[in-house]
Amino acid sequence: MKIIAGRWKGRKLSAPEGRNTRPTNIRARQAVFDILAHAQWCDLQDARVLDVFAGTGAYGLEALSRGAVSASFIEQSPAALAALRDNIASLKPDDAKLIPADALHPPAGTPHNLVFLDPPYGQALVTPALAALSAKFWLAPGAIIVAELGPGETLEVHNPLSERTHGKAHLKIWRFVQY
Repeated sequence: MKIIAGRWKGRKLSAPEGRNTRPTNIRARQAVFDILAHAQWCDLQDARVLDVFAGTGAYGLEALSRGAVSASFIEQSPAALAALRDNIASLKPDDAKLIPADALHPPAGTPHNLVFLDPPYGQALVTPALAALSAKFWLAPGAIIVAELGPGETLEVHNPLSERTHGKAHLKIWRFVQY
């Protein structure tokens, strides 16, 4: 695993041993950032990023490499937290915050306008995580949400901005609207 583009292009990322953390396929991550970089509805340069179920932090660190203002990472797995700490220490971003917490029971936060959700496949965690994050003020009004779903998983969203499938990953991007 490595950073695809930006100031840290080519830098390798640490990942925990075993199968408990599933890093996003590099092609899927590339597709997401290609979409975001060319979309009129997204400005990576002004992004305050929230990487939920962060694992190695690849989404948030890629966003920082490409000019995002800040990134917060929510992760609870001890092994993933160790890898994420190593990755942050190695890249030395200006504004990265690690939150060791369960995404379904997060602490109070501040609003972010670009949110990546890459939960474990097959557990339908996107909707409850968004509800919990919204209740704790992590989501800015109109935030861009990028969710990665596994094989066979479905998620209904109103007015998706983009959808793609890359290998086992199904990517959905939409604007968060609080109901």
